Amino acid sequence: MSNQAPDHARVIPLRPSAGRPGTTRPADRPPTPREPLWRDLVGDVLRRERQAQERTLKDVADTARISMPYLSEVERGRKEASSEVLAAAARALGLSLGDLLARAQGELVRLTSRTSRTSQTSHASHAGSTATTSSHNGLCLAA
Repeated sequence: MSNQAPDHARVIPLRPSAGRPGTTRPADRPPTPREPLWRDLVGDVLRRERQAQERTLKDVADTARISMPYLSEVERGRKEASSEVLAAAARALGLSLGDLLARAQGELVRLTSRTSRTSQTSHASHAGSTATTSSHNGLCLAA
């Protein structure tokens, strides 16, 4: 008899997918839209700003004193960068960390208010009630 663990790992998804057993929803409820990830939003802001300045990835990475492959992964939302790395990348682009985070927060509000209105309208039409939109006027970061 062996005490070794099986060769495969047990994976528990963070978000249930629609195709998995046990994750079905009632037929009258629309699918819940996926909220954007913070790392995707920040990466998008960094990339847009870099491209708007017509600067290369290498140039910004050298100025920020971070590796070019790492900056590329941050821009693509593949890495959760530390606040020090984000501040360095922002400074290399002539932004403060606050500017970078405020732009990402603005994008988050834009994206989530659009999906909120869509899902609230959908829920209201199913429930026969009026939908209200919420306002996001703050910035909250969790480590």
